[in-house]
Amino acid sequence: MRLAVAATPEVALPTLHWLQTSEHDLVRVISQPDKPSGRGQGLHASPVSQWAIANSIDLVRPTNVEEIDAAIADVDLLITIGYGRILPSATISIPKFGCINLHFSLLPKYRGAAPVQRAIEAGETQSGVTVFALDPGMDTGPIYTSITTPIEPAMRSFELLDKLSHVGVDALKQALAEIEKGTTPTPQTGESSLAAKITRDEAQLNWSSPAHSLFNKIRAFYPQPQAWTVFRGQPLKISSARVSDIVPDLQPGELRIVGSDCVIGTLDKAIVLESVTPAGKKEMSALDWSRGARFEDAERCG
Repeated sequence: MRLAVAATPEVALPTLHWLQTSEHDLVRVISQPDKPSGRGQGLHASPVSQWAIANSIDLVRPTNVEEIDAAIADVDLLITIGYGRILPSATISIPKFGCINLHFSLLPKYRGAAPVQRAIEAGETQSGVTVFALDPGMDTGPIYTSITTPIEPAMRSFELLDKLSHVGVDALKQALAEIEKGTTPTPQTGESSLAAKITRDEAQLNWSSPAHSLFNKIRAFYPQPQAWTVFRGQPLKISSARVSDIVPDLQPGELRIVGSDCVIGTLDKAIVLESVTPAGKKEMSALDWSRGARFEDAERCG
């Protein structure tokens, strides 16, 4: 089949690599326009745009729906992977076989922008990928294939996303084979849930919460927007941690060095801080940070 891929993030790259060497014809890549980023706010291409340029694949960065329509007028199927915008019904119907999406959850659970992060935040022990036919709704179309995979106990969102991006290649292979056979996709069934985009405010940790809930937030929100707290009036980002096996007598948010661990109190157990990013500094081990901070007696975060 003649294929186009509309995608923006790095998680689409394993699929693009496979398509480039498959029996299918990767005609075109569609990605978001370059956006300002970094301290200088210079324009930077998306990871998918950079891949297309490096591999000499026709690249289109549309600014409106009409440009998207023109870019898919000559393909059999459009594949979307985190493209960043909902396509209207008229656009979806342009390719011969319509449009499909590779989504990083087991639909209908975790529809929306942050399925991996929300699954980890909720303490799920398994996730997966789903390939479904696009319709005008938010991740509501009928399913061609889905593959389940476990979430390791300490896995953070970027690690699970990387794993799912490779599992997604197998799911897409199966889906393309089903489409070529003329298989009708299966309507979604079961309880649905929404995986809304994560805000910086909700990534602030409330140390009066249970330790495992806080641990899941730290895992879920790394690397973006990253879980954070306030220490001496300044934000302190937390990039990795673990729940302590011991329960020291600490108030929520109270900091202490226990042996070789930097621990902080919660509603129940303590959390061991492993790596943090203080305001204006680079990521460092929490123990190194604590040595420089020199905690006062019963000093707290939050």
